[in-house]
Amino acid sequence: MPGEIVQEAVAVQAERFVKRQLKALGWTAADLTARRKGDPAKVKLAASVRAQTTMPLAWIAQRLAMGSRGYLTWLLHRKDKTP
Repeated sequence: MPGEIVQEAVAVQAERFVKRQLKALGWTAADLTARRKGDPAKVKLAASVRAQTTMPLAWIAQRLAMGSRGYLTWLLHRKDKTP
């Protein structure tokens, strides 16, 4: 199905984006699980993934080990409100 192929391509692009950002931070995938769910750097990374991709919040939360989609939503909202 063409839609499935497009979605897979989007997921691959999002994964590449995450890996580039982790490399820029000097982190590995293990660092994502070792750090707190609300770690400020992880919240910033999640906001970047959200802005640069069309992946759903549930995918971002799972990929970055940030808990539930709802918790990630709250973190991003709080980040936007903090000066």
